[in-house]
Amino acid sequence: MNYDRSAMKRTVIASEMDTKLLSAEELAEFLSVPLSTIYYWRHVGNGPPALRAGRLLRFDLATVCAWLERRAG
Repeated sequence: MNYDRSAMKRTVIASEMDTKLLSAEELAEFLSVPLSTIYYWRHVGNGPPALRAGRLLRFDLATVCAWLERRAG
């Protein structure tokens, strides 16, 4: 998988990165992967950390970007 996509995603406004929470569907779209990949990564513990809001998963955009940077390292 090519994680150089993070360079394209840097167009996100910095203040938005501090507060934006993504759903699993939005994260899949952001990373250009199938939704099932997000759930699989979560199941095996390889994906970005998620927050729980009741039954829903939410992903902090800044944390996701940091996770991408670590994986590209």
